[in-house]
Amino acid sequence: MALRGLAGSGPGSRGPLDEAVAADKEREAPAVVVAGATPEDDEEDEGRSRGLLRWDGFSAWLHCVCVVGFDLELGQAVEVIYPQHSRLTDKEKTNICYLSFPDSNSGCLGDTQFCFRFRQSSGRRVSLHCLLDQFDKDLPVYLKKDPAYFYGYVYFRQVRDKTLKRGYFQKSLVLISKLPYIHFFHTVLKQIAPEYFEKNEPYLEAACNDVDRWPAPVPGKTLYLPIMGVVMKVRIPTCHDKPGTTQIVQLTQQGDAHISVILPTVHEVDLFRCFCPVFLHSQMLWELVLLGEPLVVMAPSPSESSETVLALVNCISPLKYFSDFRPYFTIHDSEFKEYTTRTQAPPSVILGVTNPFFAKTLQHWPHIIRIGDLKPAGEIPKQVKVKKLKNLKTLDSKPGVYTSYKPYLNRDEDIIKQLQKKRPSEAQSVILRRYFLELTQSFIIPLERYVASLMPLQKSISPWKSPPQLRQFLPEEFMKTLEKTGPQLTSRIKGDWIGLYRHFLKSPNFDGWFKTRRKEMTQKLEALHLEALCEEDLLLWTQKHTEVETVDLVLKLKNKLLQADREHLPVKPDTMEKLRTHIDAIILALPEDLQGILLKTSMT
Repeated sequence: MALRGLAGSGPGSRGPLDEAVAADKEREAPAVVVAGATPEDDEEDEGRSRGLLRWDGFSAWLHCVCVVGFDLELGQAVEVIYPQHSRLTDKEKTNICYLSFPDSNSGCLGDTQFCFRFRQSSGRRVSLHCLLDQFDKDLPVYLKKDPAYFYGYVYFRQVRDKTLKRGYFQKSLVLISKLPYIHFFHTVLKQIAPEYFEKNEPYLEAACNDVDRWPAPVPGKTLYLPIMGVVMKVRIPTCHDKPGTTQIVQLTQQGDAHISVILPTVHEVDLFRCFCPVFLHSQMLWELVLLGEPLVVMAPSPSESSETVLALVNCISPLKYFSDFRPYFTIHDSEFKEYTTRTQAPPSVILGVTNPFFAKTLQHWPHIIRIGDLKPAGEIPKQVKVKKLKNLKTLDSKPGVYTSYKPYLNRDEDIIKQLQKKRPSEAQSVILRRYFLELTQSFIIPLERYVASLMPLQKSISPWKSPPQLRQFLPEEFMKTLEKTGPQLTSRIKGDWIGLYRHFLKSPNFDGWFKTRRKEMTQKLEALHLEALCEEDLLLWTQKHTEVETVDLVLKLKNKLLQADREHLPVKPDTMEKLRTHIDAIILALPEDLQGILLKTSMT
């Protein structure tokens, strides 16, 4: 009997061991030469000679730390990259240089914090730390690492200094990471950046050594993270948390007396503060983000632009925003031409900009949000109507939303009344977050229900055949389900929900969401198939088949084990153990020469 369902991942696939070896080889590459770097002391040399195990803790959280300064001849320049073996391409370094300083017109005196996101160079060899990959699978989809992008978390200081030719001290401390933990890394920078500007490199080295000793960022676990005399207590969300609940880490044990900072969230921004200037249009902006429409945020400073872009991306949570977004984007960005060309329609991207030049360059974009200075907490600015794009003048246009978009849904007046009451900003953010969550869930539940119906019945899974395929997603069939099980069951908002779904099904967000769901369901089918296989008497099967077929079965079962491990299939631990027992029993029933060969292949 053929075993079509047991095809493995093929000879070209890489197992977790290969990934780990590749990661080590990647990190053993020559160190980047850094401007102003000095030879390290003996302890540092000894640390590097121990393999790069010393930096495994650090690299679980950060790719590297950069210091960007201003040179009168060179302009912005990366002065330090730490640890020194961290690899950045020239293109990545250039992007970091320009994105780490506010545009000159921003006039950010004092200290400014913001965030940027940039594309990883295409020439870079991707190496995945298999352990971190394991953590990634337990994260909510919107917190998973994007292998193609880095985040930069910036603490910029600009103060007058007569001793310098330029008359100003200008420097940025930048944390480069794959993790989108915005609030967490901004808090880390608040702890270390002010002292770094006073004490320089030895302080930075000590801070990085602290990070290297941190436990891994395991989702769902309460973590205690010491940094330069301060201990932070955090919890990273998991995909099993109920959406909308923040598992606030409380001071519970007596041993918590040494905790200095407790973070209720690692990734959320102050939603109300960001939407406050345009909260009358919150629901329309939710639609634009959901549909992946091209959107530009024009703000007076990088902190306002980055916070607003991140709040927009966050507003469709727990859905992931699958298009590109740039919390802070400059004219020097390597994607500038790609994103500002007029030869084609604007791409599906959210850009945060501060340079007035963009008012002219991006005036052909269909949706523009222009915000003034964000008001102090509790103060609600005067709300403005939606304006037509032709009213957007190059420099003197007023704050507001400029678009010709007609929302599909009627505006919910209740939320507007609620937000007009005077409350602390945190309370307003909770109300707004809950509102967006209920809106997103009302929209996504009918899609989830329909996609679940595409799953084959469990009784159709046979251990001796390939796992059955998912049924095809048929838009018209889905639309018919909305009459009885549509969003009207959970949402009071009226409007053209059907039109909104039709538009959404053509968007990058639907494409990304459906691919993710299809992958999860396919993996579930693979896991059920594996479980069905383990319930069979495989030893009895081998007695009725030739040695060649039995060896083929063993190899395919081993491939199944590797696939389950590599793809983190949702298989019960005892199923994996049963499968290993089956493999061992079948090998032991074969002649000795074959046993030797098959046992040897299990070691490689």
